[in-house]
Amino acid sequence: MKKKVVFPLFLGLVLFCACSRPTAQLAKKGGSDFITDAWVKTTPVKNQGQSPLCWVYGMLATIESEHLMMGDSVNLSTDYTARQLLQDKAHDYFFSRRDQPISLRGMGATMLRLMAKYGTEPFDTYYNREPVNLNVLCRKAEQMARASASLRQFDAHLQDLLDKEIGFMPRIVFMLGMEYTPLQFGHSVCMPDEYLSLTSFSHHPFGQRFVLESPDNVLRDSFLNVPIDSLMHHVVAALRHGHPVCWEGDISEPGFDFLKGTAVLQPEHAKIDQSARQRSFETQRTTDDHVMELCGLAHDRHGNRFFIAKNSWGTGNPYGGYMYLSYNYVKLKTLAFFMSRKAYGIAN
Repeated sequence: MKKKVVFPLFLGLVLFCACSRPTAQLAKKGGSDFITDAWVKTTPVKNQGQSPLCWVYGMLATIESEHLMMGDSVNLSTDYTARQLLQDKAHDYFFSRRDQPISLRGMGATMLRLMAKYGTEPFDTYYNREPVNLNVLCRKAEQMARASASLRQFDAHLQDLLDKEIGFMPRIVFMLGMEYTPLQFGHSVCMPDEYLSLTSFSHHPFGQRFVLESPDNVLRDSFLNVPIDSLMHHVVAALRHGHPVCWEGDISEPGFDFLKGTAVLQPEHAKIDQSARQRSFETQRTTDDHVMELCGLAHDRHGNRFFIAKNSWGTGNPYGGYMYLSYNYVKLKTLAFFMSRKAYGIAN
């Protein structure tokens, strides 16, 4: 099997994506700019490359950290999920008479649904050292679909393509002397319904679930609607007690700067409440661009509060790939949070 290397992102790719391990000192302390108030253990920063799979990287990173806080070390394969997703999308493309190009967009909830359906593999079991351009792979799959006379023929060609480009997929997972199928292993790592999908918008009743109106909600998952002040309280409480939270939101703001390692509003001290969130969402100034793991809390030397986020664009910024998102930025620009039921229940 070919193995994967982490490779640097060009600035243009960083702006398009809507992706050596950092030292613990740098990541935890934030250099001289930030003081850490809470820190959640994480696996190494990864690089999503040219893929649109930030939602896979962010959700898997959250699941990994949830296990680390319990003393159980897991590092999960993004390539396994990418392959399963591409197969599903390629079959849809074949049967839909090729109306729409294959897209690998999704949300954190999509990752949870795929893990419930297909399970997962450990990162060391299924990963590819050579960077896989999934966008090119999608176009190759489309060409195969158009040239195939039957699903059986198409699927045979597709599996050969995925084996060649990503690698042959093991059918058994070996972990701590035990054998698992990928589905069994995935459910041992993350049980179906273990995580909550949460949002906060006033055009639906609070305390109820609704299908979030985001183009990336491709499986039409429903989200529990919680008032924003209460929701932020749950997120902060989870992080203070060692639980990670998966964040999904808007990075199109001028104040979001990966190369600086920060995301702030302009102006930063505007009043952010439920009405401001709703206006920003309805006018499409808040869009669904990116997913990251929230893994800590910090403040700057002026006392302003920040969330520490583990990004998936490699380590090329002042904080080794981590970012500092202001409290107000997260409060206004969040589409959704994902956290374990145990983490959510801490603040109840």
